[in-house]
Amino acid sequence: MTDFTVPDMSCGHCVKTITAAIMSQDANATVTTDLNSKTVSVHSRLADAEIRQLMTQAGYPPAV
Repeated sequence: MTDFTVPDMSCGHCVKTITAAIMSQDANATVTTDLNSKTVSVHSRLADAEIRQLMTQAGYPPAV
């Protein structure tokens, strides 16, 4: 499992968009979010770089 900090994540719509972006490439991924800490935890067969790219393309780039 990898944790990403997403500074721009602030609501349920953000969570749905991020989750959909990741699951579009790995339907078996587990995506857990925490709006208070702006953290997204992902367990996926995708590489971290691929997940970062998907989140960025969805408009929610993770912090480096």
